[in-house]
Amino acid sequence: MQFNGNVVLNIERETMQTCNLIIDTGNTFHKIAVIDVNNTILEERVVPELTEEIVEQLCSQYAPSKAIISSTRGDAERSREMLDGRVQYVLCLDSKTPLPITLDYNRATIGTDRIAAAVGAVEMYGADKSILVVDAGTAITLDFVDCGVFRGGNISPGVDMRLEALSEKTATLPLCSPKALDGAAPQLGHSTEEAIIFGVMEGVFYEVKGYIDAFAEKNADLLTIFIGGDAEYFENRIKNAIFAGRKVVFYGLNRILEYNAENENI
Repeated sequence: MQFNGNVVLNIERETMQTCNLIIDTGNTFHKIAVIDVNNTILEERVVPELTEEIVEQLCSQYAPSKAIISSTRGDAERSREMLDGRVQYVLCLDSKTPLPITLDYNRATIGTDRIAAAVGAVEMYGADKSILVVDAGTAITLDFVDCGVFRGGNISPGVDMRLEALSEKTATLPLCSPKALDGAAPQLGHSTEEAIIFGVMEGVFYEVKGYIDAFAEKNADLLTIFIGGDAEYFENRIKNAIFAGRKVVFYGLNRILEYNAENENI
């Protein structure tokens, strides 16, 4: 199966094949994609709010036959209501949704974003692989998928959360932003602001690198995949990793959608 992550805009509706609408709602943004039967991403958007206008525009332009909604906010039903009358088949991903992979994990407690990333990793890189998925977002999640089985994972605070905690839980430390690095590699700080930023960034780096090294020792063919908004901070420092962006989750959600539609003869 071939994947094409290019964004193609302004495609005439009459030339479109059947496609799916993917809605991935995270802690901060709604990530939206339209994927056709060839697994080509026709369009993707990142918006702070999902509105009726956005849904109407996408449905009018692409006429998706199926849609999937994944939300870590617990507001999937609100998004589903926007699709009523516009899309024939809508799936809201939850802990009971049938999956094309096996979970060695408490289904009732796992976030849909982690499920989607695991399925996407298997879909894109193969069910015979050992894959470590690092999602560097609001929280940092590290999930291990081995030969199509989700073996488990860990969660820790993300970069911004750590910076906010230092400011909120102390009397004098300022709130800092990693953007103040301005491309500089973390090192020893020579001011309180530098010490905070470098301390957090180096801490996250060595935490993630330690996981990768530990898993690589036991899995010689390990693939490490980075996703999430803060993945860019690792791109020039972690060797032999794949920085895949949002497409892993999009393809994972699309695979879950098709898997369930097939089972229901849609």
